[in-house]
Parts: sequence; structure tokens; C-alpha cells
Amino acid sequence: MKRIKQGDEVIVIAGKDKGRRGSVSRIYDNGRVLVENINLVKKHQKPNPNAGVPGGIIEKEAPVDISNVMLFNPASDKGERVGIKTLADGKKVRYFKSNGEVLDS
Repeated sequence: MKRIKQGDEVIVIAGKDKGRRGSVSRIYDNGRVLVENINLVKKHQKPNPNAGVPGGIIEKEAPVDISNVMLFNPASDKGERVGIKTLADGKKVRYFKSNGEVLDS
């Protein structure tokens, strides 16, 4: 079980976007995550008339390393460490290590 999943709200803890929050839109196999409106980079794009793509400079999201994001805890209003524990019925769930609050119900 992974500590960060698609759709989780995370906060960036390192890099140029430190302190910003966003939702995880994709997780890559190489240990990187794509977060909405975080790590925006400028890309010089060639026009492609067949696909209807105009040329120019576009802004797009680039992936950040998963070690540079933490799961956001709305109760404490900051990033928290996440653990994994097994419940009495044998189901694995994620929980915040600070207050023990279970994420997956």
C-alpha cells in the first residue's frame, strides 16, 4: 500500500513551490507525482496543424519527487507523516502519525 494516492491533497515541503498545496493527479512508477498547479514550467511547443495544436510558449505541470510532498492534514492545517496499520478485520488503512486519525474508511 502506498502512502500517497491519486486524489490526495498534498503540501510541497521542498523546492520552489514550498508551502503550496494541491491535489495529486498522477503517480509515476519512478517515484514522482504530478500535482495540480505545482511546478509549472514553460515549454516551447511547435505548431502541429494536423492535430490543431498552436505553437508558442505554454505552461504545463511537471512532476515532483514524492519525497518533496507530504499528505495534508486538515485537522492540524499542515503536512503530516503517514503510517499504515492493519485493523481488527484485516483491512490495511493509512493513518496520520500525529493524531492517529484514519484516512481510508
